[in-house]
Amino acid sequence: MARSYTTSLTSLPPFRLLLYVLPILMIDSIIELSFVSAMVGFLHGRANGFFIVDYPGTDSTSGPNTFELWAKPKVLLENQGHTSNGAAGTGFVLIGFGGLLLIWWEKRRLRNTASTKPSGLFTTYVVLTFLSTLLCLAALIYTFVLTHNHTGQTIDLAVASQTPAPRPYPLDEWTPENWFGAVLDQVPLRTDSDRSKLRDELRIMRGWRWNLVPLFMVNVLVASVAGWEWWRLRRGAVSRGQAVAKEGTPSL
Repeated sequence: MARSYTTSLTSLPPFRLLLYVLPILMIDSIIELSFVSAMVGFLHGRANGFFIVDYPGTDSTSGPNTFELWAKPKVLLENQGHTSNGAAGTGFVLIGFGGLLLIWWEKRRLRNTASTKPSGLFTTYVVLTFLSTLLCLAALIYTFVLTHNHTGQTIDLAVASQTPAPRPYPLDEWTPENWFGAVLDQVPLRTDSDRSKLRDELRIMRGWRWNLVPLFMVNVLVASVAGWEWWRLRRGAVSRGQAVAKEGTPSL
């Protein structure tokens, strides 16, 4: 049965499996890009302001027991977002969209030449799929380790009240997810709208962090399929008839 399954795979027209998995990568990359872009929009929008804090819990709207906390701390770590954005952008543009164009070009080349061997361009593309996978893995590890290392940090309200907006909170280094999570859990914000906004933004921040897991898995799948297609062409497992066949072969 395994032999029959292997035979059925090798009998597929070239790039058929790659045409199936590339759209999955592009969709998940768009999801990641959307999440990260939403976070960036928040950091450059609402987070360029302050939260009104009741300290130590008074209902007054002014006076010594109320202060304005600048929405971002002095040291906000953002490189993990840039890395994740780069991994998703590479997956969508270079591997996804670029891969579809390359398949179109390779299919034309196979129809117009006697050789069924992989071109140098396709070989380069296969190498890039593995490099893209490594980039995604690096983004995943970097993001999770950085978030874990700053989990459990606390906001000193006494210090925060002495450094009101527009001065940022000066202690520690924070990731956006850790900082806004701490603000939501530890700081007595005055308005429900601020709390609701932070809950929504935290879902987005946690969403793009956890989406790196399926994004990495899809990258592994794409790299594996691309490598298998290259190997199949290299060893001559694709016949001339398969290379030029049009019926039943997805076209771009």
